[in-house]
Amino acid sequence: MKVVISSTGPDLESEVDPRFGRCQYFIVVDLDDMSFEAVPNTNLTQGGGVGIQSAKVVAEKGAKAVLTGNVGPNAYRVLSEAGLDVTTGVSGTVRQAAAKYKENGLKPARKANVGDHFGNQTAQPASQFTAPSQDTGASFGMGRGMGGGRGMGGGRGMGGGCGKGMGRGMGNAPTMSSPAQVTGKEDILSLKEHARILSGQMEEIQRRIKELEDERP
Repeated sequence: MKVVISSTGPDLESEVDPRFGRCQYFIVVDLDDMSFEAVPNTNLTQGGGVGIQSAKVVAEKGAKAVLTGNVGPNAYRVLSEAGLDVTTGVSGTVRQAAAKYKENGLKPARKANVGDHFGNQTAQPASQFTAPSQDTGASFGMGRGMGGGRGMGGGRGMGGGCGKGMGRGMGNAPTMSSPAQVTGKEDILSLKEHARILSGQMEEIQRRIKELEDERP
């Protein structure tokens, strides 16, 4: 039996992506032998209808269920009509989620647990920083490689200049937007997942700071 899990990366050790429509990868896992296929989500950059398009991609994979953090009403409808069970509030690694489902530890949701466009309002996972084409000057830009500037922001640092940037390849700073408002237990799960992602981003930033400090003569 196969399940599809929204993922931040292309393997079983990647974290479950709390966003269904805008997740980085769909991991199709065969629960019989834990073999898997990593399917890049080509819909995540679209402006609208992402949940529906992603649901159609998943429905063609021959899986029985979808495991994810959050799913909106349109995607839930498409998945349900295709005969797939949808389990929300899932976290941890892809491997852990698959194992828990196999042990009947995860139950299908009866409805969507977030509103439309939830994926647009959540933070980008720490593992998915992308480099901009030019200096952004944003208050959280991280210099050359970590935003494209020369300092901590738009080329002059955070207030008075901070040398020549902060390393290579860290991309844009995270967007600290608030998650969509839901209620009760589902609200708590969504907020916890949002906090986990932000924590991961801060750990990555602190790691790069330490590396750059160690590189100083």
